Amino acid sequence: MAQFTLEVRIFHSLCVLAIIALAYNVPFNYLIGLPVISLLSFVTLLLFSFLYYQSRYRGKTASTITIFTIIGNLLFLINYIFNSGTQGPTALLMGLCIFLVLCVVPKKQQKFWMWLNIAIILAGHWVEYFYPEFIPYTYSKRIDRYWDLSSAYVVVVIVLYYTITYLRNNYDYEHRSAANKAHAIEMQNVQIVHQNQELERINSEKNKLMSIIAHDLRSPISNIQNYLELVTEYELDTEERRMVENDLLKVTRRTIDMLGKLLVWSKAQMDGVNVKLGYVDLRDALFNTIELEKTIALKKNIEFTDELDWDIRIVADSDMLQLVIRNLISNAVKFTPQGGQISFKAKQIGNECWLIIRDNGVGMTTEKQSELFTLRATSTFGTDNEKGVGLGLLLCKEFTELQGGRIWVESEPDKGTAFFVSMPAGG
Repeated sequence: MAQFTLEVRIFHSLCVLAIIALAYNVPFNYLIGLPVISLLSFVTLLLFSFLYYQSRYRGKTASTITIFTIIGNLLFLINYIFNSGTQGPTALLMGLCIFLVLCVVPKKQQKFWMWLNIAIILAGHWVEYFYPEFIPYTYSKRIDRYWDLSSAYVVVVIVLYYTITYLRNNYDYEHRSAANKAHAIEMQNVQIVHQNQELERINSEKNKLMSIIAHDLRSPISNIQNYLELVTEYELDTEERRMVENDLLKVTRRTIDMLGKLLVWSKAQMDGVNVKLGYVDLRDALFNTIELEKTIALKKNIEFTDELDWDIRIVADSDMLQLVIRNLISNAVKFTPQGGQISFKAKQIGNECWLIIRDNGVGMTTEKQSELFTLRATSTFGTDNEKGVGLGLLLCKEFTELQGGRIWVESEPDKGTAFFVSMPAGG
């Protein structure tokens, strides 16, 4: 039934009700002594059944409604003449008829059918008043009239009840459908807004990526080219060559480090990250990483101390945890001056294990901290002119949260920085 409009569904229901009422009227009118009306009801029953078929199964609804209405009015006109005029139930049934007709005809036709209905009744009353011989009294017995009027009233009430109930049910259905559609549209709008935000984020990441490729990677690669050209074009003594080679090695290492972070971050954005959580011992996960970072710190004459309970177990992805801690310690080394200090501590607090990397380096402002774990973070030079890409801390945040942990920072300008990584304790 969903393919039909509300008006058409009402019309089909009206046809069914009319067919049922006529099927009742055929034997009833015959029994109360109205054979002409009984025959008329039978012919109309056949016509209405055909019209219902044409509309319901052949799709000829518009023409069918018009024919149905015309036949209905003719039926009641004939019924008025052969069923005792105002002494019979025709006027009552005509009132029901116009109510049902107004429910199904197009809005622009409603006034026409209303006035036609009124005209038929008033014309019948006028003829009956001035020419009563044209409207004979057809009831053979007094009780037949009362049975006819009573049954007509019952039919009118029942039809009104089911019609109004049907209308209300359909109104509720249409109201729910409209509400569901409005909700679906609202959800679609929310989805579109979310998609737009996601597109803006992706576009921002693309711009950041292009900026890194265009500037942050091009600059060190240009330095490598300059060093190589210097070595190629000029004859350098052993000491000068060693200095150039050391500088070239530093630039190459930093470039590889930058490229590695860029590739890891890009892969995480495009393919997602496969997190393999499990119980991890700090010794197995971080010992080699810390020893390597100690060596790097020593080259910058930085004192690196650690205070860890190596037997602590946490829930983490070992590879991701190493990347996070390595990035944080590298940052500490980068922004700590020659002769500075870095400490790494691990302690269990309740159901969490806190990993704390603290330095006495340059520190940072509150404004800088607010941008630290976002794409808005800009690359800065370290105390030994080290260059980054601004992606390391963003990776740390994303990878920490993917493991079910959290990360935050405490810092003051010229007083150093402390990074805190909280991971679920393994018990």
